[in-house]
Amino acid sequence: MLFRHATLIAALTTLAMPFSAHADQVQVAVAANFTAPMKVIAAEFEKATGHKAELSFGATGKFYAQIKNGAPFDVLLAADDETPAKMEKEGLAVPGSRMTYAIGALVLWSAKPGFVDDKGAILKTGDFAHLAIAAPKLAPYGAAAIETLDKLGLLATLEPKFVTGESIGQTYQFINTGNAELGFVALSQVYANGKLTSGSAWFVPADFHKPIRQDAVILSKAKDNAAAIVLLKFLKTKQARDVIKSYGYTL
Repeated sequence: MLFRHATLIAALTTLAMPFSAHADQVQVAVAANFTAPMKVIAAEFEKATGHKAELSFGATGKFYAQIKNGAPFDVLLAADDETPAKMEKEGLAVPGSRMTYAIGALVLWSAKPGFVDDKGAILKTGDFAHLAIAAPKLAPYGAAAIETLDKLGLLATLEPKFVTGESIGQTYQFINTGNAELGFVALSQVYANGKLTSGSAWFVPADFHKPIRQDAVILSKAKDNAAAIVLLKFLKTKQARDVIKSYGYTL
């Protein structure tokens, strides 16, 4: 009877503590568009689990090249679903660990209030000198911007005005500092708690470009890293998903 009682207590304790009690560290390469929500999630992850997530932000394409060359990351939170899938095939990621953690949204944004209308008609007037986009070969949001302009029939006309950032983070900085009057960025960079945080914007319709499915994957070197495994589980919790949605992503 005593043994059965002890076993029941152990089982209940396990259910009450779904994450590992042993504190560990995980090195996370995070797509630049996911900077703001991931900072919040990392803090909540540490409080909930005791594990610490060390974050690096940048372009997915650049992270892929670094990881191929031995960069010491444990988890990749990509801005697309193609890169993690390719890494699985190449043996760079743990098979079966890949998951979609968010679906991104594209926005045409200016730091100036009233500069961008809510239909994006300013693109047709061309009344600006510079249009910032992320490098389409490195950043999926840049590829989505190219698709959007192509759909509008404006790509050839506006291409001479491009100011190209190597990541969506750098693209945002071009616009925020005034080096470009407007540009395409991730909605999450200019949106929080259900509203635009600054400037003016056109919310690009989702059918103007391919869905921006953002996948996470555990890298092969981290297959036994408890914190890496727990982090991907944590991204599926209501706590993390509420944060993700508050920055304009869908799930």
